[in-house]
Amino acid sequence: MHGSIVQRVAMAAALIATGCGEIFFECPATETSDTQGLPDRLSETGLFTSSGALQPGVFSYTPRYQLWTDGATKRRWAYLPPGESIDTSNADSWRFPVGTKFWKEFARDGMPVETRLLERIGPGPGDWVGASYVWTTSDDAIAEPLGVIDPNCSGHDVPAAGECTACHGGRSSYVLGFSAIQLAFEGQDGQLDLADTAALGWIPPPANPVIELPGNSNAQAALGYLHANCGHCHNRERPRETAICFAPNNPLDLWLRTGELSAVEATPTYRTAIPRYIVPGAPGDSLLINRMSRRTFIYGMPPL
Repeated sequence: MHGSIVQRVAMAAALIATGCGEIFFECPATETSDTQGLPDRLSETGLFTSSGALQPGVFSYTPRYQLWTDGATKRRWAYLPPGESIDTSNADSWRFPVGTKFWKEFARDGMPVETRLLERIGPGPGDWVGASYVWTTSDDAIAEPLGVIDPNCSGHDVPAAGECTACHGGRSSYVLGFSAIQLAFEGQDGQLDLADTAALGWIPPPANPVIELPGNSNAQAALGYLHANCGHCHNRERPRETAICFAPNNPLDLWLRTGELSAVEATPTYRTAIPRYIVPGAPGDSLLINRMSRRTFIYGMPPL
């Protein structure tokens, strides 16, 4: 059996060009063997103990700028093998050691629907494996590599494992919400920020534990939103070797970089979006705003 219903919809839209120059490609079909090395149950992945507490070495975090998820609430956790650290030589594209794990839980109306696992299984740029665990009881969740449409009438669709690369494959680090910019603020108690991550020995002590984006509060919010929601696809450093099922064919670069934050005009977002995709003072004439305001599959952004 190849792929989930979500994947089949994506396949039906293969190679449909849109007005903004994007092209939809077929996501790789998911086989159960693709996730064969992962446990069948969330309780076996190393996230929680039998009592429901976090396993030793697992820590909660919340990115400064979060991915829009249509009303779902989220919790996130990170784990590095003991004694390992993150290569931060490229401040804008961290490299994680083999054995790194990230989890993200999606909940609707206070009830967990799915928990996604992303694990680095080898040293190569694409040596990551991901899967979604769907909650069937209040005690555990079951791996569903083919995805599930609207589990338990939650109004939430669970993606197939093959669709992970649609977003994560757009960056060489593969991890999107755990980075210098996303952690460089004073996090809430119990949530890792940049200083906490350094205290664990996961990264070197940062020169700037708090990184402010340029501009006023509106500009900062817009830059952060586009970075978190669009930059992993729309950026100039997309790895060629990583299989992906969506590739923008336009010059937009919405991924923020730590060395390009001296002014709003210095960001790649400003340089590549204005005036072609964002018309200053005219949101109704701005293609980028129009596309991200739609909910349709073909003309809405993001496409998945």
